Amino acid sequence: MLETKLFIGGHAVAANDSATYDRLDSITSRIATRAAAASRQDALEAANSAAAAFPVWSATTPERRAEVLARAADLLLARTEEFVTAMAEEIGAAAGWARFNCSLASEILRHAAGMTNCLSKTVADTGRDNTRSTIVRQPAGVVLGIAPWNAPVVLGTRAVAMPLACANTTVLKASELSPKTHSLIVEILAEAGLPDGAANLVTNAPEDASEIVEVLIAHPAVRRVNFTGSTRVGHNVAEICARYLKPCLLELSGKAPLIVLDDADIDAAVEAAAFGAFFNQGQVCISTERIIVDRKVADAFMDKFVRKAKSLEAGDPRGGEVPLGSMISADAALRVKGLVDDAVAKGASLLAGGGLDNTIMQATVLDNVSSTMRIYHEESFGPVAVVIRVDGTEEAIAVANDTEFGLAAAVFGRDTERAMAVAEQLETGICHINGATIQDDPNMPFGDVKASGYGRFGGEAGVHEFTELRWISVRDKPQHYPI
Repeated sequence: MLETKLFIGGHAVAANDSATYDRLDSITSRIATRAAAASRQDALEAANSAAAAFPVWSATTPERRAEVLARAADLLLARTEEFVTAMAEEIGAAAGWARFNCSLASEILRHAAGMTNCLSKTVADTGRDNTRSTIVRQPAGVVLGIAPWNAPVVLGTRAVAMPLACANTTVLKASELSPKTHSLIVEILAEAGLPDGAANLVTNAPEDASEIVEVLIAHPAVRRVNFTGSTRVGHNVAEICARYLKPCLLELSGKAPLIVLDDADIDAAVEAAAFGAFFNQGQVCISTERIIVDRKVADAFMDKFVRKAKSLEAGDPRGGEVPLGSMISADAALRVKGLVDDAVAKGASLLAGGGLDNTIMQATVLDNVSSTMRIYHEESFGPVAVVIRVDGTEEAIAVANDTEFGLAAAVFGRDTERAMAVAEQLETGICHINGATIQDDPNMPFGDVKASGYGRFGGEAGVHEFTELRWISVRDKPQHYPI
């Protein structure tokens, strides 16, 4: 059994009343992690700790901030196997997914280390006599990051890396489903040399989540909030932030389309679609949820795609190397199975998978899916590839946009100018041509449109999210006023 405590003021501490909760193994239902269950007072102390550390960290030189973040990147990679173990126990993740998380999270930290010179003072020419104006970009204060369980190392790291690079201090509210995994991130940041209190961790029992989130958002020192998770919970976070006038960045649910045009490289499209649909059992916000194939090449695509899906085995990752692991819970697996059954009952063809062994679901392929089926509209968040056949580019675009969500997309076609024209008409924050929907680059603006959220992680866009932009002017001579 793994154990984890809160991390406040540079130290691992028990909850004030020594309360704990048990995170159960997603496959066996045995206790995976016994975690501290924070109270309101613990949450306040974490935010107070971050506020107390802000004067120290915000005065730290860019070079020192870069040094700490780069060292954290090295430490995270060195402790990869700890993350592999924690992710297998807590969320049933395959080792390949856990190592992918660690590799990308280290890139995020290194990118953040390269952005520490983002704070600036720029003289602006306003054309006004006797007045000097300066545009100042400065840290916002305490940043609250609320991270999910599905890509816990990547998204937990992303929640705090750029805020720290911008000289803010942070509180990471861990997912109730991956408390140990998230605690390792904050431990590593402290070990890398962050001052006490610059990074804090709050874990809480599931039934206390709403209360703890509101306590943290309401704290006067918290100036920015970022949340990654479902659109349903994102609505709640946005409402609380609005109540307290706190800016928030939301990355929420997706229904990513992958369009296969009639001139696509079929082999490349098959590999990307399988990776996008099945990696981490489809439990990624940018997973390929819909494969939209031009009818002219649909049979050729499906022949190879079904064979690829059948080659991907799902199982308990602790029983040996398997490409796919477990779904997060039996309830989640049953919900996905219900979507599959509904589609089949309404005329879809089940060509691979579809069965369920507790939380283990094999890679599943549904062909001839239509808008009458729930899975056409609802985010499955499971290892299900939904194939929709269309006649031509115009219909492909219409089907791709026929969703409330707008996070990621992909287009496959040998004529890249034509593919770019399609990409430009898709209502998503991200689109890749001849590449999978699952991609991330810390340098690029990563975010959403429509019901998938708003705001952007990454690059200069991330700096904008986690800093204040101010105008300071100096008058050289007395000014004449109209009254």
